[in-house]
Amino acid sequence: MAALTRKRRPPPRLARRLGAVVLAAAAAWTFGLFRFVAAIPERVIDATSRTDAIVVLTGGSGRLSTGLRLLSEKRADKLFVSGVYHGIDVTKLLEMSQHAPEEFNCCVEIGHSAGNTAGNAAETSAWVREQGYRSLRIVTASYHMPRSLLEFRHLLPEAVLIPHPVFPEHVKQERWWAWPGTASLFASEYNKFLLAWSRHLGGRLLGIRS
Repeated sequence: MAALTRKRRPPPRLARRLGAVVLAAAAAWTFGLFRFVAAIPERVIDATSRTDAIVVLTGGSGRLSTGLRLLSEKRADKLFVSGVYHGIDVTKLLEMSQHAPEEFNCCVEIGHSAGNTAGNAAETSAWVREQGYRSLRIVTASYHMPRSLLEFRHLLPEAVLIPHPVFPEHVKQERWWAWPGTASLFASEYNKFLLAWSRHLGGRLLGIRS
């Protein structure tokens, strides 16, 4: 009776093959993670070129203040802030960022519909086409930049995109693997990047515009 209820184990050859597949997948993921981290910008490459607009993706410290500084430096004539909470208008947003509303009210527009990075790209692309713009400076956290550019290039392939990364103090890019918080953040962002890349690839193969 005990022999009948004993769980069947997979044949040794199958178990070895499964183990090899798991190890290969883990190795490929780890290799990809290191390549992804290598692509995270460590500095702003182009800080001076003018664009039609500056786009700030909400969700992290330093992004809005950087966008407003760039606007004040005449890097563009318009600033679009994507993913702002409902109920917050331009005046309130500027007050929260400790900037005088009258200084920027003419030049700042906001979007409320985005809830994630794909939503940021969709919301911004609709605004860009409405305005007739063809060049953007993208402001977001350094670790978020690769996925942001992936989403924006998918929806705005004709636009010139200049990345302008912000570097949060809590993110340690140098020797990142030695910092558990940063390593976890990068791994999570890499997984999200893979999902976005797979979604776009699947859409292309199926002829679907995602």
